[in-house]
Amino acid sequence: MSRKLEIIVLAIILIFAIQFVYMSSTTDAEYMGADGQAEDAIIEITGGTYEPVAEPFWEPPSGEIESLLFGLQAAIGAGILGYFFGYYRAKKRYESDLAYGEKSKSEGDSQSL
Repeated sequence: MSRKLEIIVLAIILIFAIQFVYMSSTTDAEYMGADGQAEDAIIEITGGTYEPVAEPFWEPPSGEIESLLFGLQAAIGAGILGYFFGYYRAKKRYESDLAYGEKSKSEGDSQSL
């Protein structure tokens, strides 16, 4: 990575970190999941007649375990995506290097004739 790109990425991360700290310290907002907000909106629209279509077959014993499982799921997904992006990038690089090597060999052979 070039030095300029590293500085830009660092600046962007720093801006988001400062914004997060500022918003966390100045507001008394609770971070809720979208599921709870959607359920509240549906209850408000329908007048309290909301009934879920399906129920979970297992609920984690605490919110911390639920967060852990969510984070684990995200990490596994990111690992799988990273593996395939890296695999195809390396495959493309290997094929282009191989094609370049064959091209150099064929040029060298034709020059010796």
